[in-house]
Amino acid sequence: MSKKIKYTDEPLGEIRVIQDILPSPSELAFREEGVKVTLALSKKSIDFFKAEASRHHTQYQRMIRRLLDAYVDTQSHPLTQRAARTTRKRAVG
Repeated sequence: MSKKIKYTDEPLGEIRVIQDILPSPSELAFREEGVKVTLALSKKSIDFFKAEASRHHTQYQRMIRRLLDAYVDTQSHPLTQRAARTTRKRAVG
């Protein structure tokens, strides 16, 4: 890094504007509302998440929460529709 950079006034070539894909500071500060629950999980599941969390320097509860959120994101539409159908069947039957 001891070599000096020499800048010149050469043309830059074709310049194009790219879409800003970074989240805004307000989006980075946003936290979803949390709800405390009591849940009994198997020892093997907790041991797994604790070991993985330790390897990745994070919290095991955060990993479990993100896993559940990812599942909900992929299942939200069918799950919502299925729940609505079940509710209607109970109301009719």
